[in-house]
Order: sequence, then C-alpha cells, then structure tokens
Amino acid sequence: MQKTKRYDFRRIVDVCMVVLLLCLMSYQVTGEEKHEWTGITMTLTVILHQILNRRWYASLFKGRYNAYRSVTTAVNLLLLGAMLVTAFCGMSMSEYAVPFLYWTGGVMYVRPTHLAMSHWAFVLMGLHLGLHVPLMAGKRKRAGSRGTVATLLCTGVAGVGLWLFLRNGMPNYLFFRVPFAFLDYEKSFWLVFLENALMLSAWVFAGAQIATLCLKRNRQGTKKTALIAGSIAAAAILGFVLNTAFPGENAADFDTAGWAAVPEAQKAQSVQTEAPAAVPEQTQNMSPENKEFRIT
Repeated sequence: MQKTKRYDFRRIVDVCMVVLLLCLMSYQVTGEEKHEWTGITMTLTVILHQILNRRWYASLFKGRYNAYRSVTTAVNLLLLGAMLVTAFCGMSMSEYAVPFLYWTGGVMYVRPTHLAMSHWAFVLMGLHLGLHVPLMAGKRKRAGSRGTVATLLCTGVAGVGLWLFLRNGMPNYLFFRVPFAFLDYEKSFWLVFLENALMLSAWVFAGAQIATLCLKRNRQGTKKTALIAGSIAAAAILGFVLNTAFPGENAADFDTAGWAAVPEAQKAQSVQTEAPAAVPEQTQNMSPENKEFRIT
C-alpha cells in the first residue's frame, strides 16, 4: 500500500511538471511575472523529481546497458542539463521572482541561451515521456482494428504537432538562429496551451516509437521495425506537407527574409535593445506588450 502511494505521488509530480512546462511555453498569455514564478515552481518540482528518482542515479554505473537503457539515460541527462541551464539563465534575467540574481550571467548572453535551452528542454521532455510510454502501458495492448485505429490517430496527432512545431519556428530557437521569441499575443490561453500540447505530443510519439523499437526489435523481427519506422515517417511527412501547405507567419528568421523585411529604423532600435549599457532603464523594464515586434 505504501509503495502504491509513493508511485501515485511520483505520477502526480510528473503530471505537474508537464503542465508547468506547457504553461512556461505559453509566455505570451501568462506575462513576465507569472512566467517567472511558474519557472521557480518548475525548478522546485524538477528538484523534487530528482529526489524521488535518486535510486536511478545510484544505478547508473551498475548493470548492463542495452539499446533502450542507453537511449533513456542519454535523454534523461540531456534533459536535466537543459533544465538546469534554462533555470539559471531565467533567474539571471528575473525582475520579479528572484530580482537579486538579475545580471548574474549577463542578460545579453543568457537571453539567447535561455531561449534555446528552454526549447531543447521542451523537445527532450517529450522524448523522455515517450520513452516511458511502453513501460507505463505495460500489458495494456489494443489488438486488431482498435490497435490500428489508435496507431493511426496517434500518428495523425503527431503529424499535426510537428506542423505546429515548424509553423511556430521552433527549430530556429533550438539552433540559436534568432535572439528573440516571435509570439502571437492575440491568441487565447487555451489555444496556445493546446498548440503546445500538440507540439509536445509529436516528441512523445517519437520517443514512444523509439522505445518500442529498442525494446522489441529482437523479439518482433524486421516486420515490427518496419511498422514503427513507417509510423514515424508518416507523421513526419504529414507534418512537412501541412507546413508546406499552411506555412506560419511567426517563423521569421533574422538571417533571411524575416529580418530583411524589417524597416531600417526598427532594426536599429532592436539592435540597441541588445546592448543593455546603451539602453535607458525605462526601455529595459518595458512590458512584453510594448516591446518592438512583439518579441521577448
């Protein structure tokens, strides 16, 4: 009974982490102050998650590493690293939650790092969740037509999630291609939250398929491997086709047409905001609603 309660508590913590992550990715509707406090809550929840799973760290150098264990270990460590860097950079820019840490890392350096690492944490969180799906599902298998329908449904959702991921310009943030986040402040909270959930589901789907491939490739043979690869390919194709048919307007890249299309006067003003020493204090403290290009 005690073991069951501990398991349930760990699952509650896991669910809270996912919800907090989706809220953190909804900056345009939460605003700066709520975003910071949500980030502090997320950091504390991550620490609690590590404490609850401390036995995993003790077993890192024990036993044999198969394909599944190697992949999950790599993803877990990368996710932890991305979250720690994101938390540090976020606190270095804090004006509400922990203002005494402001400038500890230099805003002009930690801002793009925070932007990139937060998106890497988003992707890795999805993979992390997906890698645990086959084990959490256990023996709950859907046979026959129900299993086929479920697979097709998950593939379709993942495809839509990938389309939104591309449409919102997420790859640009992952690889430091833009120094600010281009956000749509006109969307409602629930629409932004839903889009983030769908984008996360694409990486959960990928993680689940990778986990299934690692766990069952030796037992199921090449047929199962082909089905898994086919579902991943189908989701990817659907996402890219949708992105080609319905490209996003917020995925502008400073290196291409998005930055080139900005008037020179606005470019000069934006460049000035990257040099804190040359910007008046009133400009640094502007709310997100007043910043140029609706960026953060």
